[in-house]
Amino acid sequence: MMDSQDNILVNGTAASPAEEKGKIEEVIQDRPQADEPNSDIAQAPEVVNEEATEDASPAEEEQPRKVYGTKTEVLDRIKEIAHGDEMPQKDEIDYLKTSFYKLHIAEREAKLKAYIDGGGDPETYQITPDEDEESFKAEMGIIKEKRQKLFKEQEAEKQANLEKKLAIIEKIKGMITSPEEANKAYQEFKALQAEWKEIKNVPAEKANELWRNYQLYVEQFYDLLKLNSEAREYDFKKNLELKTRLCEAAEKLAEEPDVISAFHQLQKLHGEYREIGPVSKELRDEIWNRFKAASTIINKRHQQHFEGIRAKEEENLARKTALCEKVEAIAAAENKGSGDWEKHTKEIIDIQAEWKTIGFAPQKMNVKIFERFRAACDDFFGRKAEYFKGLKDTFKENADKKRALIEKAKALQDSTDWKATADKMIALQKEWKTIGMVPKKLGDQLWEEFLGTCNKFFEARNAAGAGQRSEEHTNLDKKREVIAKLQAVAEEAGENIQEKVQKLVEEYNAIGHVPFKEKDKVYEEYHAVLDKLYKELNVNVAKRRLNNFKQNLKQVAERGENALDNERARLFRQYEAIKQEVQTYENNLGFLNVSSKKGNSLIDEMNRKVQKLKDDMNLVREKIKAIDAENKEK
Repeated sequence: MMDSQDNILVNGTAASPAEEKGKIEEVIQDRPQADEPNSDIAQAPEVVNEEATEDASPAEEEQPRKVYGTKTEVLDRIKEIAHGDEMPQKDEIDYLKTSFYKLHIAEREAKLKAYIDGGGDPETYQITPDEDEESFKAEMGIIKEKRQKLFKEQEAEKQANLEKKLAIIEKIKGMITSPEEANKAYQEFKALQAEWKEIKNVPAEKANELWRNYQLYVEQFYDLLKLNSEAREYDFKKNLELKTRLCEAAEKLAEEPDVISAFHQLQKLHGEYREIGPVSKELRDEIWNRFKAASTIINKRHQQHFEGIRAKEEENLARKTALCEKVEAIAAAENKGSGDWEKHTKEIIDIQAEWKTIGFAPQKMNVKIFERFRAACDDFFGRKAEYFKGLKDTFKENADKKRALIEKAKALQDSTDWKATADKMIALQKEWKTIGMVPKKLGDQLWEEFLGTCNKFFEARNAAGAGQRSEEHTNLDKKREVIAKLQAVAEEAGENIQEKVQKLVEEYNAIGHVPFKEKDKVYEEYHAVLDKLYKELNVNVAKRRLNNFKQNLKQVAERGENALDNERARLFRQYEAIKQEVQTYENNLGFLNVSSKKGNSLIDEMNRKVQKLKDDMNLVREKIKAIDAENKEK
């Protein structure tokens, strides 16, 4: 299971570029702080102390990172940093740590999957120690000590620089007691300015206050300094040239494609600008406004860059929230069997892969959204583990049931009672399908044994039935010969047709079984021609009988006055009896099930009987009409 953020996502732990950077102050204020109307020297604006944001700079984030394919590659890079002279960068160390554990967890889960696929019990699986992980932890410890030592050295250096600059301020402060002292100490003052420029970083929280104090006493020194106008104008001119070059350099930065690099270069230009002395009062606002305008362009680009990053982070948060909802829905879905569990597992793994392609969410939500995602994944995989743990007993029970069926099949495999035993074998096969899963390897073995036992019986039955099938094909040929003879009779016109048909029907019924697949087809062919013959015979017989009846009516009338009426009454009773029989058949037909072929054949036979009865009814009705016509004639 996934026990940490590193196990799932590469980018789940490190902060985003915008978060690392934090809120970046504008380097240009609304107006210069030093170039006031009554000031003798320009004072540079406050700037962000570069050291305060050094570790959080996103410049490196903009560069494509190397993708590590193995733990050895990551470990080699960690050793290079731990034992080399380069300064360890926090973002790279975090990325290396995430990459290592991503590969480490993937390797561990692959070993566990191989163990389970091989039939191993998940409960007894033991995670073996990993030498690469131990080496990684040891090297990370060295890097941590190295970073701590370097940090302490940098802080000590900043504190020492602070003390040096405070000492310079005190010296300048001592030079401004009177104009005479300022003139005498001019060379010493210039040396102190040069020394100030050589001293670099100080603690961030002291930087601006220190600079303001320094500029305050420098301005006071210049106010007291009595230089001749020619020297003063020369100094102003030289400072104007230097500041003009800085303006040109700042304006050129607008063409720099790398926004982060342009911002950092601007910081350096501001550092140089504040080290340059004043220009003439009438040019102070002009040169300052030019420098500020160029700086504003760079600052706006820098701000827009990080606004874009923040917008992307909000988009990433929305995408990650949607993935959380998908995993939560899958985790809440019902799993009816192993197939559902595996299907949902694949879906979640695909979602996890998509998660890894999404960048950072906003800092305040980055950890929370990952914890939500991991909780949903852990819930699903935890319940999956419980389910498959329960399958162990179920697998054993299913295996025992299948072994029992194999024993039953073996007891039947040598039987020669083909029909009864075949039915039993088929029943065993149907029962086999109702039994649940067993481990694949064991399931294949049991199935092969069961199938081999069944095949032994059916192969013996097929061998014994080969002669029977030959006889059935012979019977099929005989029945088709009878059908052909019936078709020939149907084309004849002559006497004794009914006798010929009856003999052929008897011959057909005396023939044995035909192949099962051909039974319905030959049955339909036989009754089609037979129905046609019976219909024609019934019509002809009915006509002949009616004519004979009409010819005999005069003889019936000669028997007595009521002879015709008595015959009519008899025929009417016969008509009603046949009508009642037809109704009985038709009622019975309504209750028959025609879903089977056998049921359908029975219905066809009953329909033929009903039609025969209806033909008889018509004949009786015609006889009654003939009696009525005879009575009318008399």
